[in-house]
Amino acid sequence: MLSYGLTKRGTRFLLLAIILCFVFPGLLYYRETFRTYFTDPSHLPPLYEDYREREQNLEHYKEYEARKDVKYLWSANHAHSSGWGNVMQDYVMNGLLAHTTGRSWFPLYGLQWTFNSLSDSPDSTIGRQVQRGQFPRIRPINSDVLGVMVGGEMPPGDTAPRAVSKDFFNKVCPHPTIVHVTDVNDDRMRFDESVPAAYIFEKWIEKINSIEDPCVEIDPKSEAIFEYWIFGHQRMLSMWEYLKDSSVSTHWGWSPLIHDAYRRNRHIFVPGAKTSLFEGFSGSTVAENYTEPIPGLLALHVRRGDFQDHCVHLGKWSSNWNAFNMFPEFSDKFQRPTDGGWGETSEKNMQMYMQRCFPTIEQIVQKVMQVRVESERPLTHIYIMTNGIVSWVEELKEALGSSGNWDQIKSSRDLDITWEQKFVVQALDMFVAQRAEVLIGNGWSSLTSNVVMLRMAQGSPPDSNRFW
Repeated sequence: MLSYGLTKRGTRFLLLAIILCFVFPGLLYYRETFRTYFTDPSHLPPLYEDYREREQNLEHYKEYEARKDVKYLWSANHAHSSGWGNVMQDYVMNGLLAHTTGRSWFPLYGLQWTFNSLSDSPDSTIGRQVQRGQFPRIRPINSDVLGVMVGGEMPPGDTAPRAVSKDFFNKVCPHPTIVHVTDVNDDRMRFDESVPAAYIFEKWIEKINSIEDPCVEIDPKSEAIFEYWIFGHQRMLSMWEYLKDSSVSTHWGWSPLIHDAYRRNRHIFVPGAKTSLFEGFSGSTVAENYTEPIPGLLALHVRRGDFQDHCVHLGKWSSNWNAFNMFPEFSDKFQRPTDGGWGETSEKNMQMYMQRCFPTIEQIVQKVMQVRVESERPLTHIYIMTNGIVSWVEELKEALGSSGNWDQIKSSRDLDITWEQKFVVQALDMFVAQRAEVLIGNGWSSLTSNVVMLRMAQGSPPDSNRFW
Protein backbone atom coordinates (compact mmCIF):
# COMPACT_ATOMS: atom_id res chain seq x y z
CA MET A 1 0.00 0.00 0.00
CA LEU A 2 1.26 3.47 -0.87
CA SER A 3 1.90 5.71 2.11
CA TYR A 4 2.73 8.86 0.09
CA GLY A 5 5.53 9.46 2.57
CA LEU A 6 3.20 10.20 5.55
CA THR A 7 4.07 9.00 9.02
CA LYS A 8 1.34 7.90 11.41
CA ARG A 9 1.59 11.23 13.17
CA GLY A 10 1.38 13.06 9.84
CA THR A 11 -1.67 11.04 8.89
CA ARG A 12 -3.38 11.98 12.15
CA PHE A 13 -2.63 15.67 11.57
CA LEU A 14 -3.98 15.43 8.02
CA LEU A 15 -7.21 13.80 9.22
CA LEU A 16 -7.57 16.42 11.95
CA ALA A 17 -7.09 19.22 9.42
CA ILE A 18 -9.72 17.72 7.13
CA ILE A 19 -12.19 17.40 10.01
CA LEU A 20 -11.57 20.97 11.11
CA CYS A 21 -12.16 22.22 7.56
CA PHE A 22 -15.68 20.82 7.75
CA VAL A 23 -16.47 21.37 11.42
CA PHE A 24 -15.11 24.89 11.96
CA PRO A 25 -17.36 26.62 9.39
CA GLY A 26 -20.34 24.87 10.96
CA LEU A 27 -19.33 26.02 14.43
CA LEU A 28 -18.89 29.54 13.10
CA TYR A 29 -22.21 29.55 11.30
CA TYR A 30 -24.09 28.22 14.35
CA ARG A 31 -22.03 30.19 16.85
CA GLU A 32 -25.10 32.09 18.00
CA THR A 33 -26.91 28.83 18.76
CA PHE A 34 -24.01 27.61 20.90
CA ARG A 35 -23.73 30.95 22.66
CA THR A 36 -27.45 30.90 23.38
CA TYR A 37 -27.21 27.39 24.79
CA PHE A 38 -24.30 28.08 27.10
CA THR A 39 -25.10 31.62 28.27
CA ASP A 40 -28.94 31.56 28.38
CA PRO A 41 -29.38 34.97 26.72
CA SER A 42 -33.14 34.87 27.28
CA HIS A 43 -32.25 36.91 30.34
CA LEU A 44 -29.82 39.19 28.54
CA PRO A 45 -31.22 41.55 25.89
CA PRO A 46 -28.53 42.26 23.27
CA LEU A 47 -26.63 45.51 23.67
CA TYR A 48 -25.66 46.09 20.00
CA GLU A 49 -22.26 47.43 21.04
CA ASP A 50 -20.87 47.39 17.49
CA TYR A 51 -23.74 49.51 16.21
CA ARG A 52 -23.46 51.96 19.10
CA GLU A 53 -19.76 52.34 18.37
CA ARG A 54 -20.46 53.03 14.69
CA GLU A 55 -22.97 55.77 15.45
CA GLN A 56 -20.48 57.45 17.78
CA ASN A 57 -17.63 57.39 15.23
CA LEU A 58 -19.06 58.39 11.87
CA GLU A 59 -16.45 59.69 9.45
CA HIS A 60 -17.92 63.19 9.04
CA TYR A 61 -17.94 64.12 12.74
CA LYS A 62 -14.48 65.72 12.79
CA GLU A 63 -15.26 67.79 9.71
CA TYR A 64 -18.64 68.94 11.06
CA GLU A 65 -17.14 69.83 14.43
CA ALA A 66 -14.65 72.13 12.73
CA ARG A 67 -17.18 73.75 10.40
CA LYS A 68 -19.47 76.61 11.43
CA ASP A 69 -21.91 76.41 8.51
CA VAL A 70 -23.59 73.10 9.37
CA LYS A 71 -27.10 73.44 10.77
CA TYR A 72 -28.90 70.91 12.96
CA LEU A 73 -32.46 69.98 13.89
CA TRP A 74 -33.11 67.68 16.83
CA SER A 75 -36.69 66.38 17.12
CA ALA A 76 -36.62 65.67 20.84
CA ASN A 77 -40.37 65.01 20.74
CA HIS A 78 -39.85 61.91 18.58
CA ALA A 79 -42.10 58.87 18.92
CA HIS A 80 -41.10 56.33 21.56
CA SER A 81 -42.52 53.36 23.45
CA SER A 82 -44.46 52.45 20.31
CA GLY A 83 -44.24 49.73 17.71
CA TRP A 84 -41.60 49.99 15.00
CA GLY A 85 -44.15 50.96 12.34
CA ASN A 86 -45.35 54.02 14.27
CA VAL A 87 -41.81 55.02 15.19
CA MET A 88 -40.69 54.74 11.56
CA GLN A 89 -43.52 57.01 10.36
CA ASP A 90 -42.46 59.71 12.78
CA TYR A 91 -38.79 59.05 12.03
CA VAL A 92 -39.27 59.55 8.28
CA MET A 93 -41.23 62.80 8.72
CA ASN A 94 -38.64 64.25 11.13
CA GLY A 95 -35.85 63.34 8.72
CA LEU A 96 -37.77 64.82 5.80
CA LEU A 97 -38.28 68.14 7.62
CA ALA A 98 -34.60 68.44 8.51
CA HIS A 99 -33.49 67.39 5.03
CA THR A 100 -35.87 69.85 3.32
CA THR A 101 -34.63 72.73 5.49
CA GLY A 102 -30.97 71.85 4.90
CA ARG A 103 -30.24 70.70 8.44
CA SER A 104 -28.55 67.63 9.85
CA TRP A 105 -30.95 65.48 11.81
CA PHE A 106 -30.72 62.92 14.56
CA PRO A 107 -32.28 59.61 13.65
CA LEU A 108 -29.54 58.06 15.74
CA TYR A 109 -31.52 58.70 18.90
CA GLY A 110 -32.31 54.99 18.95
CA LEU A 111 -35.40 52.89 19.56
CA GLN A 112 -36.88 52.35 22.99
CA TRP A 113 -37.34 48.80 24.15
CA THR A 114 -41.00 47.98 24.58
CA PHE A 115 -42.24 44.91 26.36
CA ASN A 116 -43.91 43.76 23.14
CA SER A 117 -40.57 43.89 21.32
CA LEU A 118 -39.07 41.88 24.18
CA SER A 119 -41.90 39.37 23.80
CA ASP A 120 -42.37 39.77 27.53
CA SER A 121 -44.21 41.72 30.20
CA PRO A 122 -43.04 44.27 32.79
CA ASP A 123 -43.16 41.50 35.37
CA SER A 124 -40.87 39.19 33.42
CA THR A 125 -37.19 38.70 34.12
CA ILE A 126 -36.25 40.81 31.09
CA GLY A 127 -38.84 43.46 31.94
CA ARG A 128 -37.58 43.80 35.50
CA GLN A 129 -33.96 43.99 34.35
CA VAL A 130 -34.79 46.71 31.82
CA GLN A 131 -36.75 48.63 34.44
CA ARG A 132 -33.90 48.34 36.96
CA GLY A 133 -31.50 49.77 34.40
CA GLN A 134 -29.40 46.63 34.03
CA PHE A 135 -29.85 46.95 30.27
CA PRO A 136 -30.42 50.05 28.15
CA ARG A 137 -33.98 50.85 27.13
CA ILE A 138 -32.66 52.16 23.82
CA ARG A 139 -31.27 50.20 20.92
CA PRO A 140 -29.42 52.08 18.17
CA ILE A 141 -31.60 52.61 15.13
CA ASN A 142 -28.69 51.73 12.84
CA SER A 143 -29.27 48.14 13.95
CA ASP A 144 -32.33 48.33 11.65
CA VAL A 145 -31.50 50.98 9.06
CA LEU A 146 -28.56 51.82 6.80
CA GLY A 147 -27.72 54.75 4.55
CA VAL A 148 -28.79 58.38 4.42
CA MET A 149 -31.10 58.15 7.42
CA VAL A 150 -28.32 57.07 9.78
CA GLY A 151 -25.47 59.28 8.62
CA GLY A 152 -24.53 57.63 5.33
CA GLU A 153 -23.27 59.65 2.38
CA MET A 154 -25.76 61.75 0.48
CA PRO A 155 -26.31 60.87 -3.18
CA PRO A 156 -24.68 63.06 -5.83
CA GLY A 157 -26.34 66.46 -6.05
CA ASP A 158 -27.83 66.33 -2.56
CA THR A 159 -26.18 69.09 -0.52
CA ALA A 160 -28.03 68.48 2.76
CA PRO A 161 -25.75 67.68 5.71
CA ARG A 162 -25.47 64.11 6.91
CA ALA A 163 -27.18 62.77 10.02
CA VAL A 164 -25.39 62.71 13.38
CA SER A 165 -25.94 61.17 16.80
CA LYS A 166 -27.60 62.84 19.76
CA ASP A 167 -24.27 62.82 21.62
CA PHE A 168 -22.65 64.72 18.75
CA PHE A 169 -25.50 67.24 18.73
CA ASN A 170 -25.08 67.81 22.47
CA LYS A 171 -21.39 68.43 21.89
CA VAL A 172 -21.73 71.03 19.10
CA CYS A 173 -25.06 72.48 20.23
CA PRO A 174 -24.99 72.91 24.01
CA HIS A 175 -27.60 75.69 23.94
CA PRO A 176 -30.00 75.16 21.02
CA THR A 177 -33.02 77.27 20.21
CA ILE A 178 -36.09 75.45 21.55
CA VAL A 179 -39.22 75.37 19.37
CA HIS A 180 -42.60 74.24 20.72
CA VAL A 181 -44.98 72.44 18.38
CA THR A 182 -47.76 74.80 19.50
CA ASP A 183 -45.69 77.66 18.06
CA VAL A 184 -46.80 76.38 14.65
CA ASN A 185 -49.59 73.83 14.96
CA ASP A 186 -52.98 75.23 15.95
CA ASP A 187 -56.17 73.25 16.55
CA ARG A 188 -57.35 73.72 12.98
CA MET A 189 -54.13 72.24 11.60
CA ARG A 190 -54.36 69.34 14.03
CA PHE A 191 -58.03 68.38 13.79
CA ASP A 192 -59.51 69.81 10.60
CA GLU A 193 -59.47 66.96 8.08
CA SER A 194 -59.63 69.43 5.21
CA VAL A 195 -56.16 70.76 6.08
CA PRO A 196 -53.58 68.83 4.01
CA ALA A 197 -50.55 67.48 5.87
CA ALA A 198 -48.41 69.29 3.28
CA TYR A 199 -49.79 72.60 4.59
CA ILE A 200 -48.58 71.73 8.09
CA PHE A 201 -45.22 70.69 6.66
CA GLU A 202 -44.84 73.95 4.73
CA LYS A 203 -45.59 75.97 7.86
CA TRP A 204 -42.81 74.08 9.61
CA ILE A 205 -40.41 74.72 6.73
CA GLU A 206 -41.15 78.45 7.12
CA LYS A 207 -40.61 78.26 10.86
CA ILE A 208 -37.31 76.37 10.74
CA ASN A 209 -35.95 78.50 7.88
CA SER A 210 -36.73 81.66 9.84
CA ILE A 211 -34.37 80.65 12.66
CA GLU A 212 -30.78 81.86 12.28
CA ASP A 213 -29.41 79.71 15.08
CA PRO A 214 -27.69 76.67 13.53
CA CYS A 215 -28.88 74.59 16.48
CA VAL A 216 -32.62 73.96 16.81
CA GLU A 217 -34.40 71.53 19.10
CA ILE A 218 -38.11 70.71 19.17
CA ASP A 219 -39.33 70.68 22.75
CA PRO A 220 -39.36 67.09 24.06
CA LYS A 221 -42.66 67.67 25.88
CA SER A 222 -44.44 68.74 22.69
CA GLU A 223 -46.81 66.53 20.76
CA ALA A 224 -45.62 65.15 17.42
CA ILE A 225 -45.76 67.51 14.46
CA PHE A 226 -47.83 64.89 12.64
CA GLU A 227 -49.99 63.17 15.25
CA TYR A 228 -51.02 59.57 14.80
CA TRP A 229 -54.52 60.29 13.49
CA ILE A 230 -53.08 62.33 10.61
CA PHE A 231 -51.25 59.22 9.38
CA GLY A 232 -54.65 57.50 9.32
CA HIS A 233 -56.22 59.99 6.94
CA GLN A 234 -55.94 60.83 3.25
CA ARG A 235 -54.68 64.30 4.14
CA MET A 236 -51.27 62.65 4.71
CA LEU A 237 -51.07 61.69 1.03
CA SER A 238 -50.34 65.32 0.18
CA MET A 239 -46.86 64.70 1.65
CA TRP A 240 -46.03 62.38 -1.21
CA GLU A 241 -44.93 65.29 -3.41
CA TYR A 242 -42.19 66.04 -0.88
CA LEU A 243 -41.36 62.47 -0.05
CA LYS A 244 -41.33 60.63 -3.38
CA ASP A 245 -38.10 62.18 -4.74
CA SER A 246 -36.37 62.84 -1.42
CA SER A 247 -33.20 60.97 -0.50
CA VAL A 248 -35.02 60.11 2.74
CA SER A 249 -37.18 57.59 0.85
CA THR A 250 -35.27 56.90 -2.37
CA HIS A 251 -32.04 56.06 -0.52
CA TRP A 252 -33.52 54.17 2.37
CA GLY A 253 -31.43 51.13 3.25
CA TRP A 254 -31.38 48.23 5.70
CA SER A 255 -28.58 47.49 8.13
CA PRO A 256 -25.90 44.79 7.79
CA LEU A 257 -27.73 42.91 10.56
CA ILE A 258 -30.85 42.73 8.38
CA HIS A 259 -28.86 41.72 5.30
CA ASP A 260 -27.13 39.00 7.31
CA ALA A 261 -30.49 37.70 8.51
CA TYR A 262 -31.72 37.67 4.90
CA ARG A 263 -28.71 35.72 3.64
CA ARG A 264 -29.03 33.29 6.52
CA ASN A 265 -32.64 32.61 5.49
CA ARG A 266 -32.45 33.19 1.74
CA HIS A 267 -33.87 29.75 1.00
CA ILE A 268 -37.12 30.86 2.70
CA PHE A 269 -37.55 33.78 0.31
CA VAL A 270 -35.95 32.24 -2.80
CA PRO A 271 -36.92 28.58 -3.27
CA GLY A 272 -33.93 26.36 -3.92
CA ALA A 273 -31.39 28.94 -2.76
CA LYS A 274 -28.39 27.51 -0.98
CA THR A 275 -27.43 28.81 2.42
CA SER A 276 -23.66 28.55 2.69
CA LEU A 277 -21.91 27.57 5.90
CA PHE A 278 -19.31 30.18 5.01
CA GLU A 279 -21.82 33.03 5.26
CA GLY A 280 -20.64 33.41 8.83
CA PHE A 281 -17.42 34.92 7.52
CA SER A 282 -17.34 38.67 7.05
CA GLY A 283 -17.54 39.61 3.40
CA SER A 284 -19.13 36.35 2.24
CA THR A 285 -22.33 37.31 0.43
CA VAL A 286 -24.81 35.91 -2.02
CA ALA A 287 -24.51 37.61 -5.41
CA GLU A 288 -27.85 39.41 -5.42
CA ASN A 289 -29.04 42.93 -6.15
CA TYR A 290 -30.98 43.96 -3.06
CA THR A 291 -32.81 46.70 -4.95
CA GLU A 292 -34.40 44.24 -7.39
CA PRO A 293 -37.67 42.33 -6.80
CA ILE A 294 -37.49 38.71 -5.70
CA PRO A 295 -38.95 36.90 -8.74
CA GLY A 296 -42.28 35.20 -8.11
CA LEU A 297 -42.57 36.18 -4.45
CA LEU A 298 -45.98 36.99 -2.97
CA ALA A 299 -45.61 38.52 0.50
CA LEU A 300 -48.57 38.43 2.90
CA HIS A 301 -48.80 40.65 5.97
CA VAL A 302 -51.14 38.82 8.33
CA ARG A 303 -51.51 40.46 11.74
CA ARG A 304 -52.87 38.34 14.58
CA GLY A 305 -52.59 38.53 18.36
CA ASP A 306 -53.26 42.06 19.59
CA PHE A 307 -54.85 43.00 16.25
CA GLN A 308 -57.99 41.02 17.05
CA ASP A 309 -59.07 43.55 19.67
CA HIS A 310 -57.49 46.40 17.73
CA CYS A 311 -59.59 45.63 14.65
CA VAL A 312 -62.74 45.68 16.77
CA HIS A 313 -61.68 49.08 18.10
CA LEU A 314 -61.05 50.34 14.56
CA GLY A 315 -64.51 49.17 13.52
CA LYS A 316 -66.24 50.86 16.44
CA TRP A 317 -64.58 54.16 15.57
CA SER A 318 -64.95 53.82 11.77
CA SER A 319 -61.19 54.28 11.36
CA ASN A 320 -59.68 54.71 7.92
CA TRP A 321 -56.62 53.04 6.46
CA ASN A 322 -53.12 54.40 6.94
CA ALA A 323 -52.53 57.15 4.40
CA PHE A 324 -49.88 55.50 2.23
CA ASN A 325 -52.22 52.53 1.80
CA MET A 326 -54.69 54.84 0.05
CA PHE A 327 -52.97 55.93 -3.14
CA PRO A 328 -55.79 56.57 -5.66
CA GLU A 329 -54.15 54.35 -8.27
CA PHE A 330 -54.41 51.24 -6.06
CA SER A 331 -57.02 48.68 -7.12
CA ASP A 332 -57.93 47.69 -3.54
CA LYS A 333 -59.68 50.54 -1.76
CA PHE A 334 -61.54 51.04 1.49
CA GLN A 335 -64.78 52.96 1.79
CA ARG A 336 -65.02 54.25 5.33
CA PRO A 337 -68.59 53.68 6.66
CA THR A 338 -70.55 56.79 7.57
CA ASP A 339 -73.16 55.15 9.82
CA GLY A 340 -70.84 54.35 12.71
CA GLY A 341 -68.10 55.76 14.87
CA TRP A 342 -67.65 57.23 18.33
CA GLY A 343 -67.43 53.80 19.90
CA GLU A 344 -70.23 51.94 18.14
CA THR A 345 -71.12 50.53 14.74
CA SER A 346 -73.46 48.07 13.05
CA GLU A 347 -72.90 44.33 12.87
CA LYS A 348 -72.55 44.60 9.09
CA ASN A 349 -69.81 47.22 9.42
CA MET A 350 -68.00 45.16 12.03
CA GLN A 351 -68.02 42.07 9.80
CA MET A 352 -66.54 44.16 6.99
CA TYR A 353 -63.81 45.53 9.28
CA MET A 354 -62.89 42.08 10.55
CA GLN A 355 -62.71 40.60 7.03
CA ARG A 356 -60.31 43.30 5.90
CA CYS A 357 -58.39 43.77 9.14
CA PHE A 358 -58.42 40.31 10.76
CA PRO A 359 -59.37 37.89 7.94
CA THR A 360 -60.05 34.22 8.56
CA ILE A 361 -57.98 31.52 6.88
CA GLU A 362 -60.72 30.99 4.29
CA GLN A 363 -60.83 34.73 3.51
CA ILE A 364 -57.04 34.89 3.22
CA VAL A 365 -57.01 31.98 0.78
CA GLN A 366 -59.75 33.58 -1.34
CA LYS A 367 -57.86 36.85 -1.56
CA VAL A 368 -54.59 35.13 -2.44
CA MET A 369 -56.28 33.20 -5.25
CA GLN A 370 -57.83 36.41 -6.58
CA VAL A 371 -54.55 38.33 -6.51
CA ARG A 372 -52.67 35.48 -8.19
CA VAL A 373 -55.15 35.41 -11.07
CA GLU A 374 -55.05 39.20 -11.48
CA SER A 375 -51.28 39.59 -11.20
CA GLU A 376 -49.40 40.52 -14.35
CA ARG A 377 -46.33 38.85 -12.90
CA PRO A 378 -46.24 35.08 -12.25
CA LEU A 379 -46.44 34.37 -8.51
CA THR A 380 -44.75 31.12 -7.57
CA HIS A 381 -44.13 31.16 -3.82
CA ILE A 382 -45.40 32.79 -0.64
CA TYR A 383 -43.82 34.37 2.42
CA ILE A 384 -46.18 35.12 5.32
CA MET A 385 -45.21 37.93 7.70
CA THR A 386 -47.15 37.22 10.85
CA ASN A 387 -47.19 37.20 14.63
CA GLY A 388 -49.70 34.35 14.64
CA ILE A 389 -49.15 31.30 16.82
CA VAL A 390 -47.30 28.45 15.09
CA SER A 391 -50.27 26.05 14.98
CA TRP A 392 -52.48 28.66 13.30
CA VAL A 393 -49.75 29.58 10.81
CA GLU A 394 -49.27 25.92 9.89
CA GLU A 395 -53.02 25.60 9.31
CA LEU A 396 -52.89 28.67 7.04
CA LYS A 397 -49.94 27.27 5.10
CA GLU A 398 -51.75 23.98 4.58
CA ALA A 399 -54.87 25.78 3.32
CA LEU A 400 -52.85 27.94 0.93
CA GLY A 401 -50.98 24.89 -0.34
CA SER A 402 -54.26 23.12 -1.09
CA SER A 403 -55.54 26.12 -3.03
CA GLY A 404 -52.89 26.15 -5.73
CA ASN A 405 -49.64 24.78 -7.05
CA TRP A 406 -47.11 26.82 -5.09
CA ASP A 407 -43.39 26.09 -5.24
CA GLN A 408 -43.04 26.98 -1.57
CA ILE A 409 -44.97 28.53 1.34
CA LYS A 410 -42.96 29.84 4.28
CA SER A 411 -43.56 32.23 7.15
CA SER A 412 -41.69 34.36 9.65
CA ARG A 413 -42.13 31.43 12.05
CA ASP A 414 -39.71 29.44 9.85
CA LEU A 415 -36.83 31.92 10.24
CA ASP A 416 -33.48 30.91 11.70
CA ILE A 417 -32.27 34.09 13.39
CA THR A 418 -29.62 35.08 15.90
CA TRP A 419 -30.34 36.65 19.27
CA GLU A 420 -29.50 40.13 17.97
CA GLN A 421 -31.69 39.60 14.91
CA LYS A 422 -34.67 38.52 17.03
CA PHE A 423 -35.31 42.09 18.12
CA VAL A 424 -35.11 43.56 14.60
CA VAL A 425 -36.95 40.79 12.77
CA GLN A 426 -39.77 43.17 11.79
CA ALA A 427 -37.21 45.06 9.70
CA LEU A 428 -36.26 41.81 7.96
CA ASP A 429 -39.92 41.27 7.09
CA MET A 430 -40.09 44.81 5.69
CA PHE A 431 -36.95 44.29 3.61
CA VAL A 432 -38.45 41.15 2.07
CA ALA A 433 -41.90 42.70 1.56
CA GLN A 434 -40.32 45.74 -0.09
CA ARG A 435 -38.78 43.41 -2.69
CA ALA A 436 -41.77 41.09 -3.24
CA GLU A 437 -43.32 40.93 -6.70
CA VAL A 438 -46.68 41.52 -5.01
CA LEU A 439 -47.60 42.45 -1.46
CA ILE A 440 -50.96 41.85 0.21
CA GLY A 441 -50.99 44.00 3.32
CA ASN A 442 -53.21 45.23 6.11
CA GLY A 443 -54.64 48.66 5.32
CA TRP A 444 -54.63 49.72 8.99
CA SER A 445 -51.06 48.62 9.64
CA SER A 446 -48.30 51.21 9.86
CA LEU A 447 -45.80 48.49 8.91
CA THR A 448 -47.71 47.76 5.69
CA SER A 449 -47.98 51.51 5.04
CA ASN A 450 -44.23 52.01 5.45
CA VAL A 451 -43.46 49.12 3.11
CA VAL A 452 -45.90 50.48 0.52
CA MET A 453 -44.28 53.92 0.80
CA LEU A 454 -40.84 52.40 0.11
CA ARG A 455 -42.20 50.30 -2.75
CA MET A 456 -43.77 53.35 -4.39
CA ALA A 457 -40.56 55.35 -3.91
CA GLN A 458 -38.54 52.63 -5.64
CA GLY A 459 -40.96 52.53 -8.57
CA SER A 460 -42.91 49.33 -7.92
CA PRO A 461 -46.09 49.13 -10.04
CA PRO A 462 -49.07 50.45 -8.07
CA ASP A 463 -51.07 47.30 -8.80
CA SER A 464 -48.41 45.23 -7.01
CA ASN A 465 -49.66 46.67 -3.70
CA ARG A 466 -52.82 44.85 -2.61
CA PHE A 467 -54.83 44.74 0.62
CA TRP A 468 -57.16 42.37 2.43
